[in-house]
Amino acid sequence: MLPGKKYKPEDLLRVLKRRFWLLLVPFAVVSAGTAVVVRKLPDRYMSQATILVVPQKVPEAYVKSPVVTRIQDRLRTIQQQILSRTRLEKVIEEFNLYPNERKNGIMEDVVQNMRDNDVRINIREGDVFTVAYWGDNPRTVQRVAERLTGLFVEANVVERATQADQTNQFLENTVEEARRKLAEHEKKLEEYRGAHQGELPSQLEANLQNMAQTMTQIQQVSLSMSQDREQRLFAEKQLKELESDTPPNDPGAPTYTPATADTPARITGGTAAMQYELAKQQLAVMMTSKGEGHPDVKSFKKIVSELQQKAEAEALLRPVTLGEAALSPAEQAKRRRIQDLRTGIERLDSSIAAKQTEEKRLRTFAATLQRRIEVAPTRESEMSELTRDYATLTTIYTGLLTKKEDSSVAANLERRQGGEQFKPLDSPRIPERPSEPDRPRMNLIGMAAGLAMGLALIALFEYRDATFRTDDEVTHHLAFPVLAVVPLMESDQERRRTTRRRWLLGLSLGSTVAGCLAVLVYTFVF
Repeated sequence: MLPGKKYKPEDLLRVLKRRFWLLLVPFAVVSAGTAVVVRKLPDRYMSQATILVVPQKVPEAYVKSPVVTRIQDRLRTIQQQILSRTRLEKVIEEFNLYPNERKNGIMEDVVQNMRDNDVRINIREGDVFTVAYWGDNPRTVQRVAERLTGLFVEANVVERATQADQTNQFLENTVEEARRKLAEHEKKLEEYRGAHQGELPSQLEANLQNMAQTMTQIQQVSLSMSQDREQRLFAEKQLKELESDTPPNDPGAPTYTPATADTPARITGGTAAMQYELAKQQLAVMMTSKGEGHPDVKSFKKIVSELQQKAEAEALLRPVTLGEAALSPAEQAKRRRIQDLRTGIERLDSSIAAKQTEEKRLRTFAATLQRRIEVAPTRESEMSELTRDYATLTTIYTGLLTKKEDSSVAANLERRQGGEQFKPLDSPRIPERPSEPDRPRMNLIGMAAGLAMGLALIALFEYRDATFRTDDEVTHHLAFPVLAVVPLMESDQERRRTTRRRWLLGLSLGSTVAGCLAVLVYTFVF
């Protein structure tokens, strides 16, 4: 191509006319070759099933589905299961697919080829997807597509039932674990209540009431005991006055000598019976003032016991004539009064001793109540922690139990195939025409490729052609004026030779083009 040469539309037409064969021959050859190759390609048929995802029959408000994954994600999971080597090998052996490839290759390559090229799964928008199979035999293609569709439906049922059972089993184990923890905490709570019975926060009000009642009872017992002591002192005073007035014919009245550091307590004078009565009175006084466990009380009890034995012996030896019948009525009344006073004093001593025991018991009980009231805040804190944990465990257990029951109902629904299902809308049918190859489209692509090749050759030859075609090109590129144009001068022999060469070349190219066009027409028609 001449440097700086610019082509006008008329120049392009002249170039196309001059190099017409460079466009026509590649177009015809490539188109014919493409048609022949395309015609020899084997026919491939496709059978397709359209599957609809049917929602759960029972409303979600009543039975919540245990499967929460999106349909797209679940389809991809099921697709991996269906396209696994184990499943595809069974399908290949069941329908005797790819006999030549299995004979000359290994099963792994055959399965990979089927997975990559022949099985096609397309997930559409919404709840619809398609399962297609490509093959050489229409009937086999339809049967394999039908088999793959059944595998998808079956895998979905198994997958949902498995997920429901796994969820149910997990919840059962979790509920059992929560029940065990709750039982352990209930046991701890029961043990705590048993170990701190009476100190619990719920018993604080009762303890306060019992404390108030106990203090009132202590006051009442103390008041009653004070009254008994006053009555006893008054009775003792009367008794001493009566006993001091001893009749002339009676022995002298006994006297009591208290114990000192060197000598023990003694009772002297009077009869043994009178000494015994005085000793009992002094013992009651000592028990009231010093307590029953005092050493002086214990030693004086021995004296009382000895005097009791002497009084009994004296009563056995006393003559009958000296009985009460020998006494005057006034002396007998005095004796009865003394006996009544002694009996009253004994009764008061017993009452005082009983009230002292009761007071001691009440004060011990009051101390226990006071201790329970004092530790109530500590027990309340501990009890609050235990109760809070127990309430948390109870809430967790109740929630898990509810979820477990819901999961059991959902699993039962899945076993009865009442959950989400795959329903074939369009079952696979026997294809009536091949789906591959798309021969018209491939032939058009071949024609376009031949045309592009011809144009590329024309452009190449024109690029390498540096010939001056017109006087304007000479003037423009060489900057020399054209004085004359000399025509091409040939002899008759050269002219005939050139003409013959052109005819032969045109005939051969025409034959080639005609043959290619004939092949192309035959391919399209037949």
